[in-house]
Amino acid sequence: MNMTQLKVYFLRINSWQKVLFGLPILVMVVMLLMDHTGGSVELGQAVYRPEMLQRLCKADQLSGDAGETYGEETENGIKYNVRTPANYDASVAHPLLLVFSPAGSNRAKTEKTTGFTFPATQAGFIVAYADHPELSPSTTVELGSIPSLMAKKWCIDEKQIYVTGHSDGGTSAMALAFMTGTRHIPRAIAPSAAGVAYDDLRDRRCPEPLPVMVLHSSKDRLFPGYGQQAVGWWAACNKCDPIPDKIANGCSSYSGCAEGVKTLYCEGDQIHSHWPERSQDIIEFFVSATQVSPRGAK
Repeated sequence: MNMTQLKVYFLRINSWQKVLFGLPILVMVVMLLMDHTGGSVELGQAVYRPEMLQRLCKADQLSGDAGETYGEETENGIKYNVRTPANYDASVAHPLLLVFSPAGSNRAKTEKTTGFTFPATQAGFIVAYADHPELSPSTTVELGSIPSLMAKKWCIDEKQIYVTGHSDGGTSAMALAFMTGTRHIPRAIAPSAAGVAYDDLRDRRCPEPLPVMVLHSSKDRLFPGYGQQAVGWWAACNKCDPIPDKIANGCSSYSGCAEGVKTLYCEGDQIHSHWPERSQDIIEFFVSATQVSPRGAK
C-alpha cells in the first residue's frame, strides 16, 4: 500500500468513525423530533376544587416536573408523555386522564388529534398520552401500570383514574375496566370506536358500577354496531333501566343506574378512523364522575 492509498484508507476510516459515532446523536435527535410532532402544547391554569384538596402529597418527595414531560416509559418500554396544569401544585392529589393511542398512531399524534391537554389541565387533571403497543391482554395490563408509575413522580389520586382512547386505544380502555386484574383501576371510562362487541363481553363478570361513556359511529365499517352492543352490556352491569333517553348533547343516557353512575352512548356519523370531536364532552363527563364517591369508598 503506497502513501496515496494509505491517505485514502484513513480518510475512509475517519469518515466511518464520524458516521458511527454520530449515529447515537442522530437517533436521539430523530426520536426527540418524533416525540414533539404534536406541535406546541397549551396548558390550562387549574382551578383546584375543594374535593381535590382532601388528599395531599409530600411535594418534596416527588420529582415530576410541572408542564410538559416527554418519554416516560413502562417496565417493558411503552412510552408516554405527561402534561400537568400550568400552575401544578405538587402537594395536591390530581385526577389523572389516561389517553391510549389507536393503531398507527403514537402519543404525540394522539395529543394533537384529541385536543385534551388544555381543557383537561384547566379542569385540574394531569394527562398522560401513551403510545400504541401490540394489542393483547398483557399490554393492556402494562398500560394499566402507568398510573402507579406516575404516582411515584407526580401527585396523583390513584382513586381518580379516567381512561379514554380511540379504536385500539378504546379497546384497551374498555378492557382495562372489565379484565379481572385491572378492573379496579379506572374510576370512569370513555372508549371511542372500540373493537369490543357483546360476544366479547357476555361471559365476563361485571365490575362494580362504573361511569361509562361509549362513543361510536353509525358509519363505522370496521366495528359496525359494536358501540351499541357494548353500552347495552355496561348498562346491564350498572343495573340501569333498559331503555335510554335522548339528552341535549345528542347522546343517549341510561337512568336508574346503581350508585347513580352515568351510562352514556354517543353516536357519530364519521368513518372509523375519525376522532369523534367530543373531547370537551368527555372532560365534562369525567369531571362529573370525580364528584361521585369512588368505588369502594364508605
